[in-house]
Amino acid sequence: MINKMNKTVTVAIIGAGDRGRGAYGQFIKNNSDKIKAVAVAEPNQKKRKLFADEHNIKEKLQYNSWENFLNQKKLADGIIISTLDNMHLNPVLYAMEKGYKILLEKPITPNLNDTFKVLQKAQKTNSDILVCHVLRYTPFYQKLKKILKKEYIGKIRFINHIEKIGYYHFAHSYVRGNWRNTSVAAPIILAKSCHDLDLLYWLTDEKCIELSSHASLDFFNENNHPKGATNKCLDCSIESECPYSAKKIYLNGSDGWPTSVITDDFSYEAKIEALRKGPYGRCVYKCDNNVPEVQTIRMTLTNNIEVNFALTAFSDKITRKTSIFGTKGEINADFDRGIIKINKFGFSEQKIKVKKSKSGHNGGDAGVMKEFIKMIQGKNKSDSISILENSIESHIMAHAAEKSRFNNKVIYLDNIRKSFNYKE
Repeated sequence: MINKMNKTVTVAIIGAGDRGRGAYGQFIKNNSDKIKAVAVAEPNQKKRKLFADEHNIKEKLQYNSWENFLNQKKLADGIIISTLDNMHLNPVLYAMEKGYKILLEKPITPNLNDTFKVLQKAQKTNSDILVCHVLRYTPFYQKLKKILKKEYIGKIRFINHIEKIGYYHFAHSYVRGNWRNTSVAAPIILAKSCHDLDLLYWLTDEKCIELSSHASLDFFNENNHPKGATNKCLDCSIESECPYSAKKIYLNGSDGWPTSVITDDFSYEAKIEALRKGPYGRCVYKCDNNVPEVQTIRMTLTNNIEVNFALTAFSDKITRKTSIFGTKGEINADFDRGIIKINKFGFSEQKIKVKKSKSGHNGGDAGVMKEFIKMIQGKNKSDSISILENSIESHIMAHAAEKSRFNNKVIYLDNIRKSFNYKE
């Protein structure tokens, strides 16, 4: 336990997968003078042992379930919950009872009722929860936030924001992978784009008043299964012509993401075995996915700001682009390139290049971990902090969008807030 402001903090990890081990675990390894992992709960024995070996965790502090871990006395200062979406609720509720400071992977929960259960429990137990809305912590969006605060372009009137998921990322996560179907995960607008909805809320400091949404799944289905194609990429005679080929995505010489998700053994033989027996070798037209490939939201925020948001599977690069139009100018921001262009009406364009970070999410993963350490140490919180109370709005927006697209109507978000007696 910590007893000094700058002493090394201790944490436990629930869920030692791609995020728990690859993102947060890597930060812990690289910052061992500031933070130390002392316990791990992970049902997969290989993943559990791998994480434990990397962090020198004693065998008695390696647990095969979150229940077994949280049934123990408090073992660390903080806890990182990085399980799959539908496994967030019970661990976070129990962790609050134990008095842990909590870093919770987004989304808070897939279900809005459960999300408010978490909020109510946090208020009752006076718990500190940091939600992994990591884009707030990137140097890029931090810079954009500072620019907007200075009102270079006057009053904001319209924002156009697009999330380009990337064709291979979409095929990996939302056609073949863990977030392919809402029966096992949160809808894509929440699981993926709560990042973007949170950004819009945080960048403007304005809540969404009303929205309407439309979404469609038109391409990744059996109707588009090519003639001559098989159900598995490894056996397909026309695989070389397909950009979504599992062989191209996972057998390209890289052991990083997304290959790191499909197997713990990076030998060629093990990768082949994973594709042959696991879900990631399936033809993208023969999966059990129900996630839309394109979704749009039209929003009105307080202070009369109009917003168009879109997510798309069909992009070459993984990036986000934001255009902000004000009464005195416009801003165009390209996240992947790290470029922000400011055009004040009647003046020359100003171009700002933001240096890229080697940390995941362009610095966001490291940023949220640094904020978590400060939270545990009881230090002053930054203006960007994504505490639970600040993260609820993105979830309200996402669920409103789902309600809108299924019911084909405009949703007024104050009705949702009032139904939960919620005021930030």
